[in-house]
Order: sequence, then C-alpha cells, then structure tokens
Amino acid sequence: MDEEFRKLFERGMNARSPEEGVECFKKCLEIEPNNVYALNNLGIALYELGRVDEAESYINRAIELNPDYADAWYNRGIILSDAGKHEEAIQCFERAVELNPDDAAAWNNMGLSYFERGDIEKAIECYMRSISVDEGHVTAWYNLGVAYYSSGKYDYALNSFKKALSLVESVDILVNLGITYGKLKMYKEAMECFDKVLEIDPDNSAANYNKLVLENIMRREGKLD
Repeated sequence: MDEEFRKLFERGMNARSPEEGVECFKKCLEIEPNNVYALNNLGIALYELGRVDEAESYINRAIELNPDYADAWYNRGIILSDAGKHEEAIQCFERAVELNPDDAAAWNNMGLSYFERGDIEKAIECYMRSISVDEGHVTAWYNLGVAYYSSGKYDYALNSFKKALSLVESVDILVNLGITYGKLKMYKEAMECFDKVLEIDPDNSAANYNKLVLENIMRREGKLD
C-alpha cells in the first residue's frame, strides 16, 4: 500500500468531522481511484453531511468494483431505508448478511425496514437474529419491544424493553416500558417508569402525557391514591 495513501486513509478514519473525512478520502482516491474502502468511507462521510446523492454514487461504485463488499451493501441499505425505499433497502441488507451473517447491525436495520413496510413478523425474525449475534445490541432489543407491542404481544414487549433497559438507561426505553406496563394493568410499575423519566427530563412530553393518561385510567378504576 502506498505510504501516502495509508496516512490519508488513517487520518480519514480518525477524522474529527465529516468535512475532514471527505477531504482525506478524496485525496486517497486521487492516489488509488478504484480503492473500494476509500470509496465506501467517502460515501459515509458525504452522507453525514447530507450530500445523499453523492454518497450513494460513491458507495454504488464500491459495490460495482467489489460486489462482495458487505459493508458497502449495508451502507447502501441505510441510505435507501432513510429515503423510505424499504424494498430496495431490504435487498441490500439481505446481501450484506449473506456476505457477513454475523453483522448484527445489518439484521437490526433489515428488521426496521420490514417493520416500516408493515411486515412485523419478519421484523421480529430479524431483530431476534441480530440479538443472537450480539446479545448486548440495545437497539435490537428496543426495536423488538416495539414490534411485539405493535402486534399486541405485551408480555414479550415488556421483557424486551426490560432487557434493553438493563443494558442502558434511556428515557425512550423507560417511556415505552411504562406504556407497556400500563397495557398490562401494572399501574404502579408504569407510574414508576414515567416518574423516573421526569426525574431525568422534567419536560419530557411523552412521559408527561402518558402519566396523565395513566392517572385518568387509575382514577376511573378507583386505583389512584
């Protein structure tokens, strides 16, 4: 590997801003125009700057040069998913996990695209596969909870949110855990979740709203002290 290329690539990978990354990877491509790693990482940096069309063109070029480059398929899937093109995104994620079955992020994001498409069962399968690869994948546990909740499987949703919360404390997880507790008529636990969120973020609109809803339900059922 060319020494100048190596230094520029390393600098790009450790860039403190997307702008710096773009500068470094473009200089890399002046030295090696067909380097798929520089093309892919330039695409990522451009995407972070909101230059989506340019980003996609560089990542597509990387795939053209190396159709077995799993990371480039994954990144193309992210771009398509964010653009709402979930069918195309799923195809990209499928290719990514075909090449790298242990890519927990690709399984998780494929699940998100299936969920957005309305195929909750397929989404659940993908989240479960992500977790089987990386049991500590917080986002996959959270997304699994959302999918189970959406399909009315509240007990499963509860367990998923509790697992996510055991990995990281998050107001989003706490809010959804509280909502799920409420669905299961576990009002004390639900209130504790909303109160915990409001200790962290007193202005959290989701927690404030759901706490009011819960209080009204408990009042109607004569369970509010």
